[in-house]
Amino acid sequence: MSELTLTVMRLGFLAVLWLFVIVAVQVIRSDLFGTRVTQRGARREAARPQQAARQQAAPPQQRQQTGGGRQRRNAPTKLVVSEGTLTGTTVALQGQTITLGRAHDSTIVLDDDYASSRHARIYPDRDGQWIVEDLGSTNGTYLDRSRLTTPTPIPLGAPIRIGKTVIELRK
Repeated sequence: MSELTLTVMRLGFLAVLWLFVIVAVQVIRSDLFGTRVTQRGARREAARPQQAARQQAAPPQQRQQTGGGRQRRNAPTKLVVSEGTLTGTTVALQGQTITLGRAHDSTIVLDDDYASSRHARIYPDRDGQWIVEDLGSTNGTYLDRSRLTTPTPIPLGAPIRIGKTVIELRK
């Protein structure tokens, strides 16, 4: 083999090695920091003061129907982990968004090999119903044995499965 061919092969191998290192760093970075979901939440937070002002001006009967005053009769009050390493963990539902994943700043931190750092979120909609949304996780989020592709309302007692962890809304 000529010296030129050997040098070109060495440079090619070096380029492939650096490409591998760059891709590995990007994968680690995305696993640590996840995806940003702040735009959708920021719009909802900006709309809340206007909605609260409208509800305060509305009569009491109308306030209860929109979900602003009291909770509905069959509305869930807590989120319970029924299977997995966190079995028995309970989170009170107080109208805030609940994040699920391996990231340390998640509301429920899942120590599960099948969970992404920012795996899913559960949030209330305007009607007082709770919605579960998969945040682009690798292994998916399942609601009652069906994989989620869009934000979906959660029925009371329906199992939400993330890897080996099962979560339910209860009264």
